[in-house]
Amino acid sequence: MNKIEGGCLCGNIKYFSKSDPLFTTICHCSHCQKQTGTAFSIIVGIDRKSLHINGELKCFKDIGNSGKPVYRKFCGNCGSPIISDVSSMPDLLFIKAGTVNNIKSLKPTKEIWTNHKLDCISINGIIEKHNTDGK
Repeated sequence: MNKIEGGCLCGNIKYFSKSDPLFTTICHCSHCQKQTGTAFSIIVGIDRKSLHINGELKCFKDIGNSGKPVYRKFCGNCGSPIISDVSSMPDLLFIKAGTVNNIKSLKPTKEIWTNHKLDCISINGIIEKHNTDGK
């Protein structure tokens, strides 16, 4: 039984992992806002070695605040963002929660980059909030 599975809007990309997600976080950074086209991104941290992807992802090389690359991988057909591969965290991959089949099972426990958070956004039940860039 897969612990997490999902895919893109058109179905060309599918993924699964038999490992439990390590965490689910809401990211308010400006790069996630631009990539998703909305106010924030919900991301699911997973052990890199556990994730199996079927289909060919396209990649946009971004630069994170660490100065290291962030590879934003997406479906080249429908444009669905699938994963972020953050060079400064080599053991993890970050799945975009909107692509998870059983999205209602996800329970974010942390918000990051809250200094980029839109003032109109209020998310109940989140315990930890971090202004990750220290501003």
